[in-house]
Amino acid sequence: MPGFAASPEWFEIGAASVDITPEYPVRLSGYGSRREVSQGVAQRLHAKAIAIGSDADGPAVLVTVDNCGVPASLRSEIFGRLAKNTALREERFAIASSHTHCAPMLKGILPNIFGMDIPAAHLAGIERYTGELTAWIEQVARDALADRKPCQLAWAVGKVGFAANRRTFPFKPVDHDLPVLRATDAAGRVRAILASYACHCTTIAIDSFHGDWAGVAQEALQREFPGSIALIAIGCGADQNPTPRRTMELVKQYGEDLGAEAKRLALGEMHPLTGPLSCRTRQINLAYAPLPTREEWQALAKSPTASIAYHATKNLARLDRGEAIPTELPYLVQSWNFGQGLAMVFLPGEVTVDYSLRLKREFDRSRLWVNAYCNDVPCYIPSRRVLEEGGYEGAGAMTYYDRPTKFAPDVEDRIIRAVHELVPTEFQAATK
Repeated sequence: MPGFAASPEWFEIGAASVDITPEYPVRLSGYGSRREVSQGVAQRLHAKAIAIGSDADGPAVLVTVDNCGVPASLRSEIFGRLAKNTALREERFAIASSHTHCAPMLKGILPNIFGMDIPAAHLAGIERYTGELTAWIEQVARDALADRKPCQLAWAVGKVGFAANRRTFPFKPVDHDLPVLRATDAAGRVRAILASYACHCTTIAIDSFHGDWAGVAQEALQREFPGSIALIAIGCGADQNPTPRRTMELVKQYGEDLGAEAKRLALGEMHPLTGPLSCRTRQINLAYAPLPTREEWQALAKSPTASIAYHATKNLARLDRGEAIPTELPYLVQSWNFGQGLAMVFLPGEVTVDYSLRLKREFDRSRLWVNAYCNDVPCYIPSRRVLEEGGYEGAGAMTYYDRPTKFAPDVEDRIIRAVHELVPTEFQAATK
């Protein structure tokens, strides 16, 4: 990594946490086999926020949420509320979902996951919780802005090894990097710590609320740094599972292991960050492959696979109503660049690991941090390789997200090109 900055800079930093655990049963998201509402609380769920920068400089706010996915519509609603009486701008607001599969379902995410209509009684709980979560995320962002005090920022990258590529194809890339950001006050106390790892939060499949390994890691870090706020985001882990899995002991092991590595980094020499913090977004469109014809939808509606038949039936109904089926997916790419020291990228969706590995080749990996599941989780985002291989991440999962078909072959290049347009050329890898 590059040498340490000569004079660390003071930022106005605030951090906050809010409990987002519903006090009533709600249908869980993540696994289509679950048909009933939640059965109690195995771990409390939280939304956390870190605010960076003064009102004069223009603050930036990152919120992490213990949920399978926060939709773009919810982010837009929250930002609209915050913009009315704060100095926050749209490109300086990001929401990162932990993708735990043991959190309440939200409106607008994975609507077809059960392969059938959701009962009205369950829909009422989902709509209620979506409204409550909207208010909670707004609250935690405001609390972080109100909490700002002079702090220094530093970061480093470690390693954690429990993620494994879950696909059945021979090439099984992984990204075991663990980037960690630390905010310390004038007394040297850790006020906030953010870490990100490229792995699904699917260690367990219980019917109770739980944050999975990301929730355990947050608890571990806040235990090690009393008074701090610990935030966990997810990298490009769409094709990565914790391995092995399916026991509560493994959830605790993975969370504690990640927390221990983040603690080791936070107690050691980290690379100080300086400003200015430059935030940018670029809205692009990802083209779908040619849409099925009506005849093809009719054939799919007879599929013995419930999710495929349900998806096709919904699209036939749209055609009958005269609705146009989309040919593109709106996709918001975001970057936060800390001077010359760090470029942080936020990508929506379940992004496969090839993206982070490619970006770390094309940029200076010692100054790059790639997050996924950010600002929206519209579907899986396959690389060209995964798209060509096919399978669940390449095409099959699109039905659960109610997307009409798989992506066109240029999906990866469109996203990578947008990242290059947002991240300054100074961060690009040196060419030979």
